[in-house]
Amino acid sequence: EVQLVESGGGLVQAGGSLRLSCAASGVTFDDWTIGYFRRAPGQEREGVSCISSSDGSTYYADSVKGRFTISSDNPKNTVYLQMNALKSEETAVDCGEARFGVSCPLAGGSDYLYDRWRQGTQVAVSS
Repeated sequence: EVQLVESGGGLVQAGGSLRLSCAASGVTFDDWTIGYFRRAPGQEREGVSCISSSDGSTYYADSVKGRFTISSDNPKNTVYLQMNALKSEETAVDCGEARFGVSCPLAGGSDYLYDRWRQGTQVAVSS
């Protein structure tokens, strides 16, 4: 069974940077897509970024373009999200694994295309 392990959250001042990682264990195939979604209190998940291992295709929400960079280490089945110039409203971030065959950018903004989630990485940005 595939499990996701997310790390790298924390507290940072507005304008600061954080690097998140999402590692998938138990993966038995080379073609996967991992995405990051933001969770605002009382709201549904909002797509932030995703990357596909097959061709490196990516997706970025308009709100993060130019500030966030997603990358992957395919042999390690690990994705990294470098977040720069963070804003105070950018808080908790979940990483998820999309269904087999679903790739970016299609998977970028649609959380219903994801089978597995790892919640709990808190990103706190102080103003």
